[in-house]
Amino acid sequence: MKAGIFVKPGQVAVAEVAKPELEKPTDAIIRVLRACVCGSDLWWYRGISQRAANSLIGHEAIGIVESVGSAVKAVQPGDFVIAPFTHGCGHCAACLAGFDGDCLNREAGGNGGYQGEYLRFTNADWALVKVPGQPADYTDAQLNSLLTLADVMATGYHAATSAEVKAGDTVVVMGDGAVGLSGVIAAKLLGAKRIIAMSRHEDRQKLAREFGATDIVPERGDAAVEKVLAMTGGAGADAVLECVGTEQSVATAVKVARPGAVVGRVGVPQQAEMNTNDLFWRNVGLRGGIASVTSDDKAVLLEAVLKGTINPGKVFTQRFSLDQIQAAYQAMDQRQAIKSLLIISKA
Repeated sequence: MKAGIFVKPGQVAVAEVAKPELEKPTDAIIRVLRACVCGSDLWWYRGISQRAANSLIGHEAIGIVESVGSAVKAVQPGDFVIAPFTHGCGHCAACLAGFDGDCLNREAGGNGGYQGEYLRFTNADWALVKVPGQPADYTDAQLNSLLTLADVMATGYHAATSAEVKAGDTVVVMGDGAVGLSGVIAAKLLGAKRIIAMSRHEDRQKLAREFGATDIVPERGDAAVEKVLAMTGGAGADAVLECVGTEQSVATAVKVARPGAVVGRVGVPQQAEMNTNDLFWRNVGLRGGIASVTSDDKAVLLEAVLKGTINPGKVFTQRFSLDQIQAAYQAMDQRQAIKSLLIISKA
């Protein structure tokens, strides 16, 4: 089969690799329809983090179940599914607490290969999210929104729930990438009255407003803090969604939060250490981490997409075939695309 592989920093390619097979009773094989490039993929693409040469890539997809192991009962061949990157088992302490992103029974190294024609999916019985009907029942836009439920929309929602966003809140969203924009959607879904999107790119500002942002702040650093505090009468925001991961973004998030607020952090950390003193002196909380994709999809997000309440698929601003995977990564890397869509196969 064809699959995307990592060659070296700045280069990905399509290679012929062995089609995956069932290895455990809890596995499923998925024929991938659509996949996409994530902002976290750019870490190893840019050489910031390490990745083995010729390794399979990608962690977001929708597809059709081709075969299942003997322990998989919740889905069957022919089902249309969302394939979350989290692979939660559904019965460990983490999954039962609603944190399947930290599943204690997740298979190490089993997350690659979503940007390919077929995917071996572990913990398939609980982790896969079954979509009613078949892909042909949905519009192109709906398919894109369903794809976001494999990661990016669920991650934005995790930022909002971690920050304890509630009806009537003033919320600041740090980051105008696909996760930050999904965070805007999530904040509105949870009832935020005022949503301040920190963005300096016109195309992303426009989409943020479409998703529910009431205000745009292009400044960064101390200037951004001053602007937000002025906009909130000196109090700061009731909740802050940190969707970047840089030291500056985290520091700004803490400083724009009012005393007693919580920062919901989903930006992948870019440094091993951070100064927590500012949290202490202002009673600001810090929560977040890997998204609870299956839990939140099943509880809230799938229904919201199916009803048309949210339309997160609009974050895909360019589309590519699998053979164009290098161009898809370049478009993300060079900020020509907010998020690159990969059309792997037709239903």
